[in-house]
Amino acid sequence: MNTLKELVKSPSTMVVDVRSPWEFEMEHIPGAKNIPLEEIIYKAEEFKSQKNPIVLYCRSGSRSGMAVSILKQKGVANVFNGGGLGDMQFLLN
Repeated sequence: MNTLKELVKSPSTMVVDVRSPWEFEMEHIPGAKNIPLEEIIYKAEEFKSQKNPIVLYCRSGSRSGMAVSILKQKGVANVFNGGGLGDMQFLLN
């Protein structure tokens, strides 16, 4: 099992920012996709077809935690909560 730091640094990991588009515009992790929390449930099948690990983050880790729960309930196994933007930036350094 990889550590979260290894997952975040891996080029094969899909990184998803679940904040609102305006928050994403202000600052985000390079290469992250912006899929707001309220759209996550509608993208569950796309996530399920993803073979690589998925790390979600938001501002504090709360919304990404909810998104991870939603995806796990929908059968997405390889999904992780990266916490907040600051946590992710720390993991990347």
